[in-house]
Amino acid sequence: MQTYLRPTPWDQRNFHIPTYELTSISEEALHQSNEQEGHFTLKIDPLTNTELLNKYGFYYVDTLIEPVCHKSDLKYTEKDGVELSYTFNKNEILRITAEAFQGGRFHRDYNIPDFMADNRYVNWVKDLIEKNQIIALKYEGSIAGFYAYEGNKILLLGMDASYRGKGLAKPFLSKGASEHFSLIDEDELVTSISPSNLPSLNLFISTGFKLRNTVDVYHKLNGSLPVGG
Repeated sequence: MQTYLRPTPWDQRNFHIPTYELTSISEEALHQSNEQEGHFTLKIDPLTNTELLNKYGFYYVDTLIEPVCHKSDLKYTEKDGVELSYTFNKNEILRITAEAFQGGRFHRDYNIPDFMADNRYVNWVKDLIEKNQIIALKYEGSIAGFYAYEGNKILLLGMDASYRGKGLAKPFLSKGASEHFSLIDEDELVTSISPSNLPSLNLFISTGFKLRNTVDVYHKLNGSLPVGG
């Protein structure tokens, strides 16, 4: 029998329960989520009829928009004191991570305790540090944030709370994206942002990104979490 459940071990380590992403929205795929204990993710076109999803216990958690930027469209913003660095204190990056990402889809999932959602980001960034996919964003010599990437994808843009609102976001993003382009043999960068995060969405648009695809994200918990579920 064909399986439509793709394991996501990077999530399982945080939630201590089997985790999967469904590769199809067919009823057969949805039925398989009833036969396995675990936490499930399903991403669909926003125009999809969700009657079957509700029948099988899936619930809406977020929408993700895909901003895209061609190299020729990138709008560069200069600011004195802003620089990039591949040398940084790992603990500083993890400290910023722990408080910078509070609105992700797992934070919005009422079945996931906030501390587990926080740990997911921290463990993800630990992995990215090990794979050398983090660029530190510095202002006047101090770490103010970081830029995380993989291939042509911008994975995360995190800023220390004490540096927000100081006109650093545009120069950080444009400088990070310019560096990113220099590291890859592609002419396009992509990322994903929830429309609930309007400041981030506006930041990317003002830096030359155009909105392309949109997906709705649904979750399901079949069983219970060892803690807080």
